[in-house]
Amino acid sequence: MPPLRLVVAVNPTSSAGRRRGVGDSVVASLRAAGHAVVPLQEESHADLVDAVTAELGRGADVLVVVGGDGMVNLGVGLVAGTEVALGVVPTGTGNDTARALGLPHDDADAATRLLVSLLEKPPTVVDAGRVTRGTEATWFGCVVSAGFDAVVNERANRLRWPRGRRRYDLALALELLALRPLSYRLEIDGAASEVRGTLVSVLNGQSFGGGMRVAPGAVVDDGLLDVLVVDRLTRLQFVRLFAKIASGTHLADPRVHLHRARRVVIESDDVVAYADGERVGTLPVTVEVVPGALRVHAPVGPRSSGTPAPPA
Repeated sequence: MPPLRLVVAVNPTSSAGRRRGVGDSVVASLRAAGHAVVPLQEESHADLVDAVTAELGRGADVLVVVGGDGMVNLGVGLVAGTEVALGVVPTGTGNDTARALGLPHDDADAATRLLVSLLEKPPTVVDAGRVTRGTEATWFGCVVSAGFDAVVNERANRLRWPRGRRRYDLALALELLALRPLSYRLEIDGAASEVRGTLVSVLNGQSFGGGMRVAPGAVVDDGLLDVLVVDRLTRLQFVRLFAKIASGTHLADPRVHLHRARRVVIESDDVVAYADGERVGTLPVTVEVVPGALRVHAPVGPRSSGTPAPPA
């Protein structure tokens, strides 16, 4: 393929700032491969969104994001539904979208080398998710959380110490001590129900929380979302469930329910939804899949059977 025009967006605080040099390395590798590269790095998320949006408006073939799930969420939000493809060099603590796309999630150098080779081929087309709250809609790549995992994210965002993964672990421990069931009103492809539960997540990928494969059968190109609903659990039962997730046996638990759907409405009082770890806002939200909305330079993880989903 001819040289491409690449916009590279770098998150300087990814992984608590320990990988600040990765962006420069990615830019150098892409330029060495003959591509025209426009590197962008801003101090705030909002400024970076504005800078990338302006640069994409001047024309680009690929937006490359260097960072964690939040940066990938930024990239998906800017290129989903367009002809601009997405490339990812993961440097975060969770990297669940990178895992879903089959990318090296713990080796930035390997991910960079892979990206350079994949740019020689056309991008792969996969699904993207869209979450709507009121009149505002945003894209996501991997997961919308609206249960215990979202509560943990909300707590982690309020903590100022420690940094990185340890802050999430501390938030998890604190929220586990205060664990309480949540009341939901769900509508899954038109079927309504009321649930008293602990966890509701809608996934396009397989995992959340840095590789917890809660939806092991999920694929990113089947036109469907996986909806995980966990009934009310005590603290001890919840801890045991995490052990089952680690061993891949949690779906056999009668309190764990997994549905596949195109559209999900989630309502609850005083629960905040997160998309790819980014705050969406209080419920209710509507989550839906948009088949084939995203072009990615990635090998893509577990693939679908090849049977397209019926049109929504």
